[in-house]
Amino acid sequence: MGKADLHIHTTYSDGLGTVRATLEAASRTDLDVIAITDHDEVRGALQAAELAPRYGLEAIPGVEITTRQGHLLALFVEQAFPRGLSLRDTVLRVAEHGGICIAAHPTGQGVPSLTAGAIRGALQDPDVARSLLGLEVYNGGLPLLRNNREAEALCAQVGLARLANSDSHLLWTIGFCATLFPGTSSRHLRRAIERRLTVPVAGKRPFRFFTDWAWSKLLRGAGLGYATRQPGDRWVLRRLSRVQP
Repeated sequence: MGKADLHIHTTYSDGLGTVRATLEAASRTDLDVIAITDHDEVRGALQAAELAPRYGLEAIPGVEITTRQGHLLALFVEQAFPRGLSLRDTVLRVAEHGGICIAAHPTGQGVPSLTAGAIRGALQDPDVARSLLGLEVYNGGLPLLRNNREAEALCAQVGLARLANSDSHLLWTIGFCATLFPGTSSRHLRRAIERRLTVPVAGKRPFRFFTDWAWSKLLRGAGLGYATRQPGDRWVLRRLSRVQP
Protein backbone atom coordinates (compact mmCIF):
# COMPACT_ATOMS: atom_id res chain seq x y z
CA MET A 1 0.00 0.00 0.00
CA GLY A 2 1.16 3.50 -0.83
CA LYS A 3 0.76 6.44 1.52
CA ALA A 4 -0.18 10.01 0.62
CA ASP A 5 -0.71 13.36 2.33
CA LEU A 6 -2.68 15.53 -0.06
CA HIS A 7 -3.22 18.77 1.87
CA ILE A 8 -0.01 20.66 2.65
CA HIS A 9 0.70 24.42 2.71
CA THR A 10 3.95 26.30 2.09
CA THR A 11 5.14 29.90 2.32
CA TYR A 12 3.37 30.54 -0.97
CA SER A 13 0.23 30.87 1.18
CA ASP A 14 0.01 30.53 4.97
CA GLY A 15 2.36 27.58 5.47
CA LEU A 16 5.49 28.00 7.54
CA GLY A 17 7.94 26.06 5.36
CA THR A 18 9.37 26.78 1.95
CA VAL A 19 8.81 24.27 -0.84
CA ARG A 20 12.28 22.80 -0.39
CA ALA A 21 11.89 22.62 3.39
CA THR A 22 8.50 20.95 2.93
CA LEU A 23 9.95 18.34 0.57
CA GLU A 24 12.84 17.68 2.94
CA ALA A 25 10.43 17.18 5.84
CA ALA A 26 8.19 14.90 3.78
CA SER A 27 11.21 12.83 2.71
CA ARG A 28 11.81 11.94 6.37
CA THR A 29 8.38 10.30 6.59
CA ASP A 30 7.05 7.10 5.01
CA LEU A 31 4.97 9.02 2.45
CA ASP A 32 5.12 8.08 -1.23
CA VAL A 33 2.99 10.92 -2.62
CA ILE A 34 2.24 14.42 -1.41
CA ALA A 35 0.25 17.36 -2.75
CA ILE A 36 1.05 21.01 -2.15
CA THR A 37 -2.30 22.80 -1.92
CA ASP A 38 -1.70 26.43 -1.14
CA HIS A 39 -4.68 28.77 -0.92
CA ASP A 40 -5.67 29.93 -4.42
CA GLU A 41 -2.01 29.68 -5.47
CA VAL A 42 -0.32 27.02 -7.61
CA ARG A 43 3.30 28.18 -7.97
CA GLY A 44 4.56 26.23 -4.98
CA ALA A 45 2.78 23.10 -6.17
CA LEU A 46 4.40 23.33 -9.60
CA GLN A 47 7.82 23.83 -8.07
CA ALA A 48 7.27 20.87 -5.74
CA ALA A 49 6.21 18.62 -8.62
CA GLU A 50 9.47 19.42 -10.39
CA LEU A 51 11.73 18.99 -7.36
CA ALA A 52 10.05 16.07 -5.58
CA PRO A 53 11.92 13.23 -7.35
CA ARG A 54 15.18 14.54 -5.86
CA TYR A 55 13.68 13.79 -2.45
CA GLY A 56 12.37 10.34 -3.35
CA LEU A 57 8.77 11.57 -3.55
CA GLU A 58 6.07 12.26 -6.07
CA ALA A 59 4.23 15.58 -5.70
CA ILE A 60 0.82 16.07 -7.26
CA PRO A 61 0.19 19.67 -8.31
CA GLY A 62 -2.86 21.03 -6.55
CA VAL A 63 -4.53 24.02 -4.96
CA GLU A 64 -7.01 24.77 -2.18
CA ILE A 65 -9.71 26.87 -3.80
CA THR A 66 -11.87 29.35 -1.91
CA THR A 67 -15.36 28.69 -3.26
CA ARG A 68 -18.43 30.68 -2.25
CA GLN A 69 -19.48 27.86 0.08
CA GLY A 70 -16.08 26.85 1.50
CA HIS A 71 -12.69 25.36 0.73
CA LEU A 72 -12.18 22.73 -1.97
CA LEU A 73 -9.03 20.79 -2.87
CA ALA A 74 -8.26 20.44 -6.58
CA LEU A 75 -5.65 17.82 -7.49
CA PHE A 76 -3.83 17.08 -10.76
CA VAL A 77 -4.15 20.69 -11.91
CA GLU A 78 -1.48 23.14 -12.99
CA GLN A 79 -3.32 26.46 -12.68
CA ALA A 80 -5.16 28.45 -10.06
CA PHE A 81 -8.90 29.06 -10.28
CA PRO A 82 -11.05 32.12 -9.51
CA ARG A 83 -12.06 32.66 -5.91
CA GLY A 84 -15.68 33.05 -4.90
CA LEU A 85 -17.38 30.90 -7.52
CA SER A 86 -20.06 28.43 -6.48
CA LEU A 87 -18.99 24.92 -5.53
CA ARG A 88 -20.66 23.54 -8.64
CA ASP A 89 -18.97 25.98 -11.03
CA THR A 90 -15.59 25.46 -9.38
CA VAL A 91 -15.76 21.68 -9.66
CA LEU A 92 -16.76 21.93 -13.31
CA ARG A 93 -13.82 24.26 -14.04
CA VAL A 94 -11.42 21.86 -12.36
CA ALA A 95 -12.83 19.00 -14.42
CA GLU A 96 -12.30 20.98 -17.62
CA HIS A 97 -8.59 21.06 -16.77
CA GLY A 98 -8.37 17.35 -16.04
CA GLY A 99 -8.41 17.58 -12.26
CA ILE A 100 -10.38 15.96 -9.48
CA CYS A 101 -11.85 17.52 -6.34
CA ILE A 102 -11.81 16.64 -2.65
CA ALA A 103 -13.89 18.45 -0.02
CA ALA A 104 -11.43 19.99 2.46
CA HIS A 105 -12.34 19.63 6.15
CA PRO A 106 -16.09 19.35 5.34
CA THR A 107 -18.45 20.50 8.12
CA GLY A 108 -15.42 21.79 10.06
CA GLN A 109 -15.92 24.61 12.55
CA GLY A 110 -13.61 27.60 12.71
CA VAL A 111 -12.46 27.31 9.08
CA PRO A 112 -14.30 28.02 5.78
CA SER A 113 -15.76 24.57 5.20
CA LEU A 114 -18.34 23.09 2.88
CA THR A 115 -21.53 22.12 4.65
CA ALA A 116 -23.21 18.76 4.26
CA GLY A 117 -26.06 20.47 2.41
CA ALA A 118 -23.70 22.17 -0.06
CA ILE A 119 -21.98 18.89 -0.85
CA ARG A 120 -25.21 16.93 -1.25
CA GLY A 121 -26.67 19.65 -3.43
CA ALA A 122 -23.66 19.81 -5.72
CA LEU A 123 -23.57 16.04 -6.12
CA GLN A 124 -27.07 16.12 -7.59
CA ASP A 125 -25.40 17.36 -10.79
CA PRO A 126 -23.99 14.28 -12.60
CA ASP A 127 -21.13 16.33 -14.02
CA VAL A 128 -20.12 17.41 -10.53
CA ALA A 129 -20.41 13.85 -9.23
CA ARG A 130 -17.89 12.71 -11.85
CA SER A 131 -15.23 15.06 -10.45
CA LEU A 132 -16.03 15.66 -6.76
CA LEU A 133 -14.74 12.28 -5.71
CA GLY A 134 -13.74 12.39 -2.06
CA LEU A 135 -14.04 13.93 1.39
CA GLU A 136 -11.46 14.52 4.06
CA VAL A 137 -12.97 12.34 6.76
CA TYR A 138 -9.96 13.23 8.91
CA ASN A 139 -8.26 16.62 8.72
CA GLY A 140 -5.36 16.99 11.13
CA GLY A 141 -5.44 20.79 11.17
CA LEU A 142 -8.98 21.31 12.47
CA PRO A 143 -9.23 23.17 15.77
CA LEU A 144 -11.79 20.58 16.90
CA LEU A 145 -10.88 17.09 15.76
CA ARG A 146 -14.31 15.83 16.77
CA ASN A 147 -15.63 17.56 13.63
CA ASN A 148 -13.99 14.72 11.70
CA ARG A 149 -16.63 12.34 13.03
CA GLU A 150 -19.31 14.40 11.28
CA ALA A 151 -17.30 14.29 8.05
CA GLU A 152 -16.98 10.50 8.35
CA ALA A 153 -20.75 10.14 8.76
CA LEU A 154 -21.39 12.42 5.79
CA CYS A 155 -19.00 10.47 3.60
CA ALA A 156 -20.77 7.22 4.43
CA GLN A 157 -24.04 8.82 3.33
CA VAL A 158 -22.83 10.25 0.00
CA GLY A 159 -20.51 7.37 -0.92
CA LEU A 160 -17.35 9.28 -1.78
CA ALA A 161 -13.73 8.26 -1.26
CA ARG A 162 -12.48 8.57 2.33
CA LEU A 163 -9.25 10.51 2.79
CA ALA A 164 -7.15 11.72 5.70
CA ASN A 165 -4.76 14.64 5.28
CA SER A 166 -2.59 16.65 7.65
CA ASP A 167 -3.59 20.12 6.35
CA SER A 168 -0.04 20.83 7.42
CA HIS A 169 1.18 24.37 8.04
CA LEU A 170 4.07 23.15 10.24
CA LEU A 171 6.82 20.96 8.83
CA TRP A 172 6.70 18.37 11.59
CA THR A 173 2.98 17.67 11.07
CA ILE A 174 3.41 16.48 7.47
CA GLY A 175 2.23 12.87 7.30
CA PHE A 176 0.73 13.02 10.81
CA CYS A 177 -2.41 11.72 9.13
CA ALA A 178 -2.53 10.34 5.61
CA THR A 179 -4.32 8.18 3.07
CA LEU A 180 -3.39 4.61 2.17
CA PHE A 181 -4.02 3.33 -1.35
CA PRO A 182 -3.18 0.27 -3.49
CA GLY A 183 0.04 0.98 -5.38
CA THR A 184 2.68 3.66 -4.83
CA SER A 185 2.31 6.30 -7.56
CA SER A 186 0.02 9.26 -8.16
CA ARG A 187 -1.56 7.33 -11.02
CA HIS A 188 -2.42 4.51 -8.61
CA LEU A 189 -3.70 7.04 -6.10
CA ARG A 190 -6.05 8.70 -8.58
CA ARG A 191 -7.44 5.32 -9.57
CA ALA A 192 -7.95 4.43 -5.90
CA ILE A 193 -9.86 7.67 -5.29
CA GLU A 194 -12.02 7.07 -8.35
CA ARG A 195 -12.76 3.50 -7.21
CA ARG A 196 -13.26 4.44 -3.52
CA LEU A 197 -10.35 2.24 -2.41
CA THR A 198 -8.58 4.74 -0.16
CA VAL A 199 -8.10 4.16 3.57
CA PRO A 200 -7.65 7.09 6.01
CA VAL A 201 -5.10 6.74 8.82
CA ALA A 202 -4.32 9.17 11.64
CA GLY A 203 -1.98 9.40 14.58
CA LYS A 204 -2.57 11.07 17.93
CA ARG A 205 -2.09 14.84 17.75
CA PRO A 206 0.11 16.02 20.63
CA PHE A 207 -0.64 19.16 22.62
CA ARG A 208 2.54 20.59 21.16
CA PHE A 209 0.55 21.12 17.94
CA PHE A 210 -1.32 24.05 19.48
CA THR A 211 1.74 25.73 21.02
CA ASP A 212 3.80 25.36 17.84
CA TRP A 213 0.95 26.61 15.65
CA ALA A 214 0.30 29.67 17.81
CA TRP A 215 3.98 30.53 18.23
CA SER A 216 4.66 30.14 14.52
CA LYS A 217 1.67 32.28 13.53
CA LEU A 218 2.84 34.98 15.91
CA LEU A 219 6.32 34.99 14.41
CA ARG A 220 4.97 34.92 10.87
CA GLY A 221 2.75 37.88 11.63
CA ALA A 222 5.78 39.74 12.97
CA GLY A 223 7.52 39.34 9.60
CA LEU A 224 9.26 35.99 9.90
CA GLY A 225 8.96 33.49 7.07
CA TYR A 226 8.55 30.32 9.05
CA ALA A 227 9.22 28.88 12.45
CA THR A 228 9.25 25.16 12.95
CA ARG A 229 10.97 22.57 15.07
CA GLN A 230 13.80 20.54 13.57
CA PRO A 231 15.50 17.35 14.82
CA GLY A 232 16.81 17.99 18.30
CA ASP A 233 13.80 20.19 19.09
CA ARG A 234 15.54 23.25 17.64
CA TRP A 235 13.62 26.25 16.30
CA VAL A 236 14.59 27.41 12.81
CA LEU A 237 13.49 30.91 11.78
CA ARG A 238 13.74 32.66 8.43
CA ARG A 239 12.73 36.23 7.64
CA LEU A 240 10.14 36.58 4.87
CA SER A 241 12.43 38.85 2.88
CA ARG A 242 15.10 36.16 2.92
CA VAL A 243 12.94 33.14 2.25
CA GLN A 244 13.45 31.54 -1.15
CA PRO A 245 10.31 29.45 -1.84
